Order: sequence, then C-alpha cells, then structure tokens
Amino acid sequence: MAPAAVGAVSGERGLRSLVWQKLKLSVFDDCKKEEEWKIIILDDFTTKLLSSCGKMTDLLAEGITAVENVYKNREPVPHMKAIYFITPTEKSVDGLINDFVSKSSSKYKAAYVYFTDFCPDILFNKMKSSCSWAIRRCKEINVSFLPYESQVFTLDVPDAFFCCYCPTVEKAKGKDAIMEAMAEQIVTLCATLDENPGVRYKSKPLDNASKLAELVEKKLENYYKIDERSQIKGKTHSQLLIIDRGFDPVSTVLHELTFQAMAYDLLPIENDTYKYKTDGPSGKEREAILEEEDELWVKIRHKHIADVLEEIPKLLKEVSSKRKATEEKLSLSNLAQLMKKMPHFRKQITKDLALGTDAEGQKVKDSMRVLLPVLLNKNHDSYDKIRAILLYIFSTNGTTQENLDKLIQNVQIESDSDMIKNWEYLGVPVVVSSASQQRRQSRKDRSSEETFQLSRWTPVIKDVMEDAIENKLDSKEWPYFSQCPAAWNGSGAVSARQKSRTSYLDDRKSGSKLIVFVIGGITYSEMRSAYEVSQAYKSCEVVIGSTHILTPRRLLDDVKTLNKPKDTFCIKDEEKL
Repeated sequence: MAPAAVGAVSGERGLRSLVWQKLKLSVFDDCKKEEEWKIIILDDFTTKLLSSCGKMTDLLAEGITAVENVYKNREPVPHMKAIYFITPTEKSVDGLINDFVSKSSSKYKAAYVYFTDFCPDILFNKMKSSCSWAIRRCKEINVSFLPYESQVFTLDVPDAFFCCYCPTVEKAKGKDAIMEAMAEQIVTLCATLDENPGVRYKSKPLDNASKLAELVEKKLENYYKIDERSQIKGKTHSQLLIIDRGFDPVSTVLHELTFQAMAYDLLPIENDTYKYKTDGPSGKEREAILEEEDELWVKIRHKHIADVLEEIPKLLKEVSSKRKATEEKLSLSNLAQLMKKMPHFRKQITKDLALGTDAEGQKVKDSMRVLLPVLLNKNHDSYDKIRAILLYIFSTNGTTQENLDKLIQNVQIESDSDMIKNWEYLGVPVVVSSASQQRRQSRKDRSSEETFQLSRWTPVIKDVMEDAIENKLDSKEWPYFSQCPAAWNGSGAVSARQKSRTSYLDDRKSGSKLIVFVIGGITYSEMRSAYEVSQAYKSCEVVIGSTHILTPRRLLDDVKTLNKPKDTFCIKDEEKL
C-alpha cells in the first residue's frame, strides 16, 4: 500500500491499515503456501501490535489456525509450521529456542521468524547456534510501534516517563537504554510511512527532546543507508518534531468537554472498553469497545459533549435493523448520558484558570478567588483539588513556597503533595520567588473558532502544528538536527480557512506529513488536534505519537513517583543489551 494510505479516513483505518498491509506483505505473504495452515507465536508486544491492526478473521484469511504466546507452555503440534512474530529480546528468543531443543522433541515442523526490529548479533548468534536447523526464514520487518488510531501511534513504554523525568542519578543507565529503544521505534514508524523526515526538537527547558532527536537522526541515516538495496533515501517532504511533556502541562490536567477526552477522564475505561449495566432491576452487563471500526464513535469522539447529547437521539433513529449496530449505538448513548454528571466546578476551573480570562475575555485578576471555593468544597476528591491547584500554578508560572505550603495544608493533601511539587522535574515552574515569576506564554487568538464558552482552551500542540506547517516555528526555540527539502517552506500550507492560491499547491508535493512525538505521554485533546489541523491544512497530514496515552489521574500518580526509588525499569529492549 502506498504511504499516502496514512491519510485515509478512519474507514480505511489510516495507520492501522498501513501497518496491517506491511505485516501481510512482510510476514504472511512471505511464508504463505496454498492450503497450508500455520500457527502464529507472539510475545506480549506483538500480541498488542497484531490486535491493534487486525482481527482473528484477518488471520484466518492468511492461513493462521491458532495464536499462541511464546512465553507460555504449549502443546506440541509437530506436523504444523509456526510463524514467530516476536521482539528481538532475550526472553522471546529463549522462548523460540526452547521450542526446538532437538529434532526429535521439537514443538513444530519448522519456524519462520520475524523480528519487529533490529536483532543484536549476540541474540542472533545464540538462536543460530541453537536451532538454525529448524528456521526456514529469519527477517527484521521494522514495525516496533502500536497504531492506536488512524493518525495516532504509541511506543507502548509508559515507564519511559519515570526514566526520562526521575531526577536521581541511579536511573542514568535506564534512561540511556530507553532513549535508544525509543529512537529505534520512531525510526520504524518513519520506515512504515516511507518517510525520511527533517528532524526538529523543542530546545527548552529540558534536554530529553534534543537527545532523542539526535539519536533518531543518526538511526534514520543508518536505516536509509542500508535499506532499499543499499540505495540512500534522501530526506522526504516531511517533518518530525520531538517535544518534552512539560511543554504544555495545562492540557494534561484540564477537564476536557469533548466526548473522547471526557469519557477517558471520568469513566473507568480499560483497554478501550467501557463496561456498564442496562437499566432496570435485572440489568445485564454490557460493554462498548471504543474503536475506529465503529463509525458512530469516529463521528462523535471529537465533538463537544453538548453536541453529542443532542445528536445521539437523532442517530439512534437512523440505526440499522441489525441488532449489533443497535447495541453499539445504545452503549454510546449510555456513555454520553453519564457525562451529564460532571461537577459544575470543573467547568468553572476550565473557564477561568487555564486561560486566565473569563468568558467575556476579561483578565482574571485574582485566580485564588476562583480556586478557593473548589478547594474548600468537601464533595470534591483530592485528585480534582490537586488538578485545580496545578491549573492555578500553571496559570501564574509558579507560586511562592509560602503560598504552596498554605494550599497543601488547607486542603489536607500532604500525602499527595508530590503530585504538585514533582512537576519541576518536567521543567515546569512550581515554586518561584515573587520577583522571578515569568509572564504567561502568548497564545494565538482563537476567539473566532469558539463554539462554547466553557471550551475555550486549545492545546499548545495545535499552535505548534500550525506554525510548523506554515514554517513559523522559531529556529532558536525549535532547532534542526536535519532539514527536509526546500519544498517545505510554508508555501504549500494552505489552510481551509484561507483562500488558496493555486501556485501554492503547485509548488509543493502532495502528501507531506508532520510527525509529532511527545516524550512522556499525549492527551486525547492533543490527539484531536492532529485531526483538526489535518482537516484545516489539506496539503499536510499530521501524525501524532508518544510513549503512551495519558489520562489525568494516571499522570498524577506517575508524577508522584518521580522522586521515589524504582528498582527496575520496564524497558522492552533492555534485554538486547
């Protein structure tokens, strides 16, 4: 499939479709024989990868009769061949070797081995010396990321947050290892998109983005030197921006009023599945899977909750006669109704503290007056009070030690105070002297775009995306590690809100991409921004990704642990070392 497929609407599943096509060509077609069934053996990461872009029916169509876990004991099936789609780690390779201890006791007839990315020589040689007689194929296919949505990907390394932002010296080795692993994963994303992008990074306040950008650029150079029959692939008309999580703390703790962000914030949704009981005394337990195959979900996920509540009844009337479709829409309707229960104070905090202005655009002169009623209300839990305090601190670019101590004591959150204090490790001002408080970051005027008074916050990343496409990013604030061809000069970035000039589009190749990677997690509102900017700038597609996807509560729990010792690092690729 052509790289442009990433631009596909969700009906073609974008990134997910592209990854499935790559797996089909590189794995299933590579070892396919007519009328021959095989077993596929996966590890934890490849299980997530395969389930993110395909279903069991897809595997059946490729001649796969069973799916097994490489780490677990399995019954031998010596008359069948096995595909091993695994990460190049010691644990996964040992699982493969244990299946072929000897010819007489081997679990399968033969092994077709496909690694997600580069396999170190030490592991390759171990496998070669142990069971080369059983291996018919051994390839590296360079897909080491998870396609989460049509324009969203993750590296599935949530513990990268701790490794990158924990201040203790002991974690240095863990940080270097995870940076290397992340860089390799990002390169596999670029390879899947068939892009060799220009690499830029946010220079302040930390150096994580700079280090990761340097690693990615080196690995891109190396990948495209050895790929495509040793032909060097030059820079394509795309950009990769790498950013540290602290660049926009507000978006991580704000209560969002668009459907997807709000649902994941307020409801116990696990693995994109929302479980609920139907009404009535004998209510049955149901579940709604929030995925892009559900057209209704795609249609409403980025809409304001008020619009969703208004539209759902109309959509239910249009429902097809198929029972399954009806149940899907009813479950989303049930989900939408729960959103009505959001406490009023969350709206108030959203309205005033994040922006520093009220609904009429007047500057909020005393943020503490907005904050105190929330903090003193006994009906609000400590997480919501902490989020409110953080919004206050972010809005003033820090507060005094005396003020912070008073807030923590009055609200009685001493045991959770590190959820506030530890933001300094992300480069976010928390405690400052009154004389050194900085001015608020200047933002674009988006008053003409507003539809609801209470939804006036726009994630900072949306400004960054638009400025990158229009070539307005400051090169001191956003240094280059490498530049893409001169065609990326802003001339082709035509906003749908502006009158386009034909010469602009003629000057630029179609299908340019802006890839944005955030170290330490992205929010659902930031994911939404990628779709909005892609819609507005027709000549450029935005793909956004991160180490993992955030919800405010989980993020606060992670921030709290930053100054605590952590014995082990959950690094997928550390076993390669």
